[in-house]
This record gives sequence, structure tokens and C-alpha cells, in this order.
Amino acid sequence: MTVTVWLVRHGLKSRQIGDVPLTPAGVKQAQAAARALQGRSIGAIVSSPLRRAAETAGCLANRLGIEPVEDARLRERANWGDIPDQTFEEFVAVWDRCTREPDYRPPGGGDSVREAAARLCAAVSDWTKRGQAGSEVVFVTHGGLITDFLGAVFAPDTLNAAVPDFAARQNLLIPECSITELLVDGPRLRLGVFANIGHLRDLKLPEG
Repeated sequence: MTVTVWLVRHGLKSRQIGDVPLTPAGVKQAQAAARALQGRSIGAIVSSPLRRAAETAGCLANRLGIEPVEDARLRERANWGDIPDQTFEEFVAVWDRCTREPDYRPPGGGDSVREAAARLCAAVSDWTKRGQAGSEVVFVTHGGLITDFLGAVFAPDTLNAAVPDFAARQNLLIPECSITELLVDGPRLRLGVFANIGHLRDLKLPEG
């Protein structure tokens, strides 16, 4: 019984500390992602609780006619603002250390790479068990979490076939509102389309 999970990164967010919204450009991206998924056999839209993901999921919901459901397991491994008054440079340094050291848990309540990947694995298992063969689920989540998950569940050869030097480049591989296809058949996972942005190429984005 194969169920498809579409991993959608949120749209462009405001470059500010904390739980920030989408920019006007991010809203346009989310609307384009919704159009790309329209007409598919989607039974659920599941979103990270962070505002940028929830707003992206809302754009999908408006187009697809499905009420989004929040699942905290889809949140990012760490967020700029988990530590009060943290500078962006300090956040990036913590993020990079997490990427290098999969068991390092960032201060401020974030998760290690391994912990983050495990919770997304659990969410994929739970949600796909609810579906019928041929059904589809959309996860609206975060770029770091997507690559954490893919690095945990797929062999390096599989990932390098999708993108050469996946591990070295992973922080740059999941653009905003890109769509990645995950095919789930019980415990077996296959990677389909990776970080597709074809639906965004001709998009005329407002500034900001």
C-alpha cells in the first residue's frame, strides 16, 4: 500500500527573530505550491505549528479545500528566537554545529538532528497508516527538518543520486515552497521528485 507524502517547505518568511509570518512574496509562493498540488488525491494537510508554515498551509487549504491540522513533530529543529536576544550570527553558529554534530542538542529547547529526524519519521509513519493505497498527504514543514529526515532514512548513494554531495550541501538544498515527493509503502521509503521548484520559476514576486 503506497501512500505519497509531499514535503513542502514554507514560503519566504520575514527576516526577524521569533515566530515570524510569511512575506508577501512568501504568500505568492505558497499559492503557487497550492496550484501545483491541486487535482491530486490529497486527504490531509499537516503543518508545523510555526507561523510561517501555518500560513503556507492556509494558502494550500484555500485552494485544496482541506482544513490543515497542526502536528508539533513537523516544527524545525531550532528557531532563531529560541534564546532571547540571540543574534542571527549566533543562531547560525548553533545551527551549523548541529549539522556537524547530529547528537548535539541546541540550547533554548531545540532538538538535535537525530531527534528532529526521528520525530518526522514518526509523523510520516503515523499519518501514512491512516491513508488508503494511492492516497496522498501534504506536510508543510521546514528545510532543515526535511534534510535531517532524508539524511536519516536514505543511504548516501540514494541522496547523492538526487543531489551530488548531499551531506555537504544540505543547508542549501530545500528552497522555500519547494516540493519533495516521498513514497511510503509500510516500512519501505522511496524518494521521488526532490525539491521541485518548477511551479515557482515564472512567478512574479512582490518585494519583501
